[in-house]
Amino acid sequence: MADASVLVTKPVAAITVITINRPKAKNAVDRPTAKALYDAVIAFEQDATQKVCILNGSNGTFCSGADLKSVAKGAEGKQQPLLQPIIPGQRTIAPMGPSRLAVAKPMIAAVSGYAVAGGLELSLLADMRIVEDDAVLGVFCRRWGVPLIDGGTVRLQAIIGYGRAMDMILTGRPVGAQEALAMGLANRVVGKGEGLDAALALARELLKFPFACMMADRASLAYSAFSATSFDDALTQEFERGATVLKEAAEGAARFSAGEGRHGDFGKL
Repeated sequence: MADASVLVTKPVAAITVITINRPKAKNAVDRPTAKALYDAVIAFEQDATQKVCILNGSNGTFCSGADLKSVAKGAEGKQQPLLQPIIPGQRTIAPMGPSRLAVAKPMIAAVSGYAVAGGLELSLLADMRIVEDDAVLGVFCRRWGVPLIDGGTVRLQAIIGYGRAMDMILTGRPVGAQEALAMGLANRVVGKGEGLDAALALARELLKFPFACMMADRASLAYSAFSATSFDDALTQEFERGATVLKEAAEGAARFSAGEGRHGDFGKL
């Protein structure tokens, strides 16, 4: 539907693009949009033909956070906000939709315009962020007493470190693209209007690599960052995950022995 709040397209084989599409609300997320975003991410995970997801926003804005006008109307009408409790071991929808998920396959956020408050939290769901040079990121909900309950305090410090995360969270100040790049919040900075194309190019690069190996390393890194109980536990998980994909390693070693990829050449993969 042309007026759908979330658009899902598959412009390139194995790549899904999920677009927040509420331009009149600066892509703020209300309850129906949160549900649609959650469903779109789950559908991507469950589709075996899709390997990389790109999350972006329409009309030059990534996401301005939760739709506070909708929240206010819900409060006036005595409606409960979208606050499902977290149940250990189960996947539950968050106020912003998929932000509680540990997405099972690679995700790239193409950030344009504003990615603030809950929109910042949605961008943190991705493995990497391609940020346009005039983009602004920040915890703007600081001004209104709206807490970070979509993973912001959990993911932000893991990505940029405790001190920088605390600065952003306490002050709510705007962070531009170049500062975001310097602190590791942005992985790449591109020109205005170039975010989605750059994300698609990056996704195509990921598709060139042996996928099972990449997924094992990705899962090991996430486990080490968020779940490991000790250094030895993290090393054990890394070894056990790696051992499951040694067939790909043997095939890759044979290709290297045959002359591929010498001197750091990625072009023949």
